[in-house]
Amino acid sequence: MMLEITNLHASVGDKPILKGLTLSVPAGEVHAIMGPNGAGKSTLTNVLGGKPGYEVTAGSVTFRGQDLLALEPHERAAAGLFLGFQYPVEIPGVSNVQFLREALNSQRKARGEEPLSGGEFLKLAKDKAALLRMDMEMLKRQVNVGFSGGEKKRAEMVQMGILDPAFAVLDETDSGLDIDALRIVGAGINAIMRSPDKAVLLITHYQRLLDVVKPDKVSILAGGRIVETGGPELALRLEAEGYDAVMA
Repeated sequence: MMLEITNLHASVGDKPILKGLTLSVPAGEVHAIMGPNGAGKSTLTNVLGGKPGYEVTAGSVTFRGQDLLALEPHERAAAGLFLGFQYPVEIPGVSNVQFLREALNSQRKARGEEPLSGGEFLKLAKDKAALLRMDMEMLKRQVNVGFSGGEKKRAEMVQMGILDPAFAVLDETDSGLDIDALRIVGAGINAIMRSPDKAVLLITHYQRLLDVVKPDKVSILAGGRIVETGGPELALRLEAEGYDAVMA
């Protein structure tokens, strides 16, 4: 099993958000999570990524046979976890190329692999940028500074392609994307992560991204736990009927 979450409880401050969440994602699967606002979707993302301020009070998370919660955020990344943000941050003064090369080589070092040379990295970056139809000149700019919402998401998918994770947690990647950008980003997710030895946890509100990525399973997260899991048809029901009707 790629990711195994068992009876996970987590709080922010004194407020419980996740209340017994259980979920399994095997290798080779794209698993979509949908749910109403305030259900705990972003909290789940932040707990998996190891963001400070989120306290796990019960339960366990196993990632590729390891206790994920015992790892620091950079150790989780080196182990093969990638986190895609709903709102990618800007990093003034640091170019995308510089940031991505340092990130990749630090992960390679943690895995006992040799770092890529400048030339090797640039070839890899060009290939992944082309996949997302992003000009290399964009990657020479400061990280996300002056980027539109769609450009930020495409740059993040280029980052995912370069780091080549085993498991990607994508938090509302479709947020802020127009129709064309949505298709490009969706196609990028398929090209990078559709593999028997990889998996994706795709958090979204809308069917439109699922039309491109086509998940294997869909779960509804409500009240801090998974309340229903089904196939792609579950997302279509949510789109047509809404959460209240489907969960009733």
